[in-house]
Amino acid sequence: RHSPMDVCMCQGVLPAHADPRGELSAGQLLRWMDAAACLAAEKHAGVSCVTVSMDDIQFEEAARVGQIITIKAKVNRAFRTSMEVGIKVTVQDVLSNVEKTVSVAYATYVAKPLGAGKVELEPVKLLSAEDHLEHSLAIERRRIRLGYFQVFQNLMQESNKEDTFEEEDAVSTELTHVQSIELVLPPHANHHGNTFGGQIMAWMETVASISASRLCRSYPVLKSVNMFQFWGPSFVGDRLVFNAIVNNAFQNSVEVGVRVEAYDCEEWIRDQPRHINSAFLIFSAVNDKGELLPFPRVKP
Repeated sequence: RHSPMDVCMCQGVLPAHADPRGELSAGQLLRWMDAAACLAAEKHAGVSCVTVSMDDIQFEEAARVGQIITIKAKVNRAFRTSMEVGIKVTVQDVLSNVEKTVSVAYATYVAKPLGAGKVELEPVKLLSAEDHLEHSLAIERRRIRLGYFQVFQNLMQESNKEDTFEEEDAVSTELTHVQSIELVLPPHANHHGNTFGGQIMAWMETVASISASRLCRSYPVLKSVNMFQFWGPSFVGDRLVFNAIVNNAFQNSVEVGVRVEAYDCEEWIRDQPRHINSAFLIFSAVNDKGELLPFPRVKP
């Protein structure tokens, strides 16, 4: 049985949603995933909600023009003022009726109070064995999230040393640096003027894809998004500056780091940015036959 708090969205993949390969753009899919998850969060909370973070997202299948994308989202567990939303994305071919899983992800949302007080969230009603399992696992995933950032900071300090590169043909990562500036307009924001998290993710995917493409003679394919967390909000009228650069290249994949900074008009003039988001995006590259292409060595 499905809870009345579940949200299900079906979308046909149109040419306007596709990348140059005729596959659903990862940025568009991230936008839809955030929209569905936000609707589920707001259905439970009864007030407006904003995205706090997305757990590491893996993409298993690609959707093509003419296929149907189904996104199911439900609140797995509500904490005091935040909640975990589970997201499952499947793709269905209308001719063969074959359905495949594209991605399973978990997002955290917070309830945005209307006034000065805080919103105390109601517990989630558990109707099935799967609901009970996800409810139990949600507390463990939350514990991992809270410790994730500190572990990462420790790793950064321990590995803060320069590697030596002997290969003459290594590509400088400076050649992969991409900067893009976006003006947040009303269609990019919710009814409270906050920028949609999915829209920011879509913009991040665009600059990261351009950065990765500078290392391969093909269109990069997004395989995963890691450590996506919002450190602060942005609003209609803000200028968002996206900086992307390749951190490292492996045999058949590349990691691109993206940092997002926001400015209002006064901050723009004074050059005082607000760091609102960072994430790491992993790409692969394939040729016309679908074979993985190698990436060159890079030199930071």
